[in-house]
Amino acid sequence: MTLLERYILRIAFGAFAACLVALTAVIWITQALRELDLLTSKGQTILVFLTVTGLTLPTLIAVIAPVALFIATVYTLNRLNGDSELIVMSAAGVAPVRLMRPFAVLAATIAGLVGILVLYVMPASFQELRDLITKIRADFVANVVKEGQFTTLDNGITFHFRERAGAALLGIFMQDRREQGRTVVYLAERGQVAEAGGQSYLVLEKGSVHRQQPNSRDSSIVAFDRYAVDLSAFNQDEGQVIYKPRERSTAQLLFPDENEPYYRLQAGRFRAELHDRLSSWLYPIALTLIAFAALGDPRTTRQGRGAAVALAVVGVVALRIVGFAASSAAVRSPVAAAAVWAAPIAAILLSLAFALKGPAARALAARAGRWTERKLLPYLARLPRIRRA
Repeated sequence: MTLLERYILRIAFGAFAACLVALTAVIWITQALRELDLLTSKGQTILVFLTVTGLTLPTLIAVIAPVALFIATVYTLNRLNGDSELIVMSAAGVAPVRLMRPFAVLAATIAGLVGILVLYVMPASFQELRDLITKIRADFVANVVKEGQFTTLDNGITFHFRERAGAALLGIFMQDRREQGRTVVYLAERGQVAEAGGQSYLVLEKGSVHRQQPNSRDSSIVAFDRYAVDLSAFNQDEGQVIYKPRERSTAQLLFPDENEPYYRLQAGRFRAELHDRLSSWLYPIALTLIAFAALGDPRTTRQGRGAAVALAVVGVVALRIVGFAASSAAVRSPVAAAAVWAAPIAAILLSLAFALKGPAARALAARAGRWTERKLLPYLARLPRIRRA
């Protein structure tokens, strides 16, 4: 890479890093504010809060990175043109291909990063987030019971406490009628949730246990200073967790269990998610080329570039709308999955034709487009072999 190309790459990378960090931070803060309920009403620790919000970072980066790259490309080209450097390069005989090379290197790097995030990191983070949220929701004391109210579960447990005192509960009443004909009542002055061996327990202090035996009116009363109750008994969701398509690994989408009932109901969503993941790396390249096609030409300072910037923004918005529409159509039809790939590929070819100009470039783009339409897209539409439910 020449000195000129390294100079352009340094400017573009600096602008990309700044945009990525700024946009990710802003959006992450908004997401974190929405999860403050974990700390306030649900009584979770700051570590759980940071874990839940941190697991959304791979998704944010994968979504924001192409946009940050587009903004960085627009900024770099505007800066080079504003300082008359594009004009000097053009006068010195720098070809558009050479000017495009540093942007292509940066776009290929970001495309690889997005591909890794979408194919491997995001599914794992979504799955971990689902497991953590399921665990939080299973925390009966923090999420279900309300101060001063009697809460009855479907499995036959009734719970009540008078008030909270920090992390402790005061004035606890609990009735367990899960076993037919047998009733157990717990009364305690104070109780607090504790964890041991990966299990959660409600530790009761200074109370008594009232047990009524089956088919008998006799009952026994046992007083205690400390008594631990396993909170797994309070969990009403004892079924197996079913992961959504976006929470499954790429291998599970490529080779799904066709006998799974959930897969049979959501085969279209599995197909759309797979094609979205496999084609996601094309968008950083497409957005970079759209910006270069609109702003790559040198212009004097008297010639405004606002219209070119607006045109590039419109092109990016149109591409994303078409991509979302193609993904929605792929849920309903296997044939429409080809459109998930066609949208970014068409944007790349059209941008190359406008950016490089000349009959040879247009002929090459047209030839590549015909090959994509006849050979590549029909093959991709059959990946994987997903039968209609």
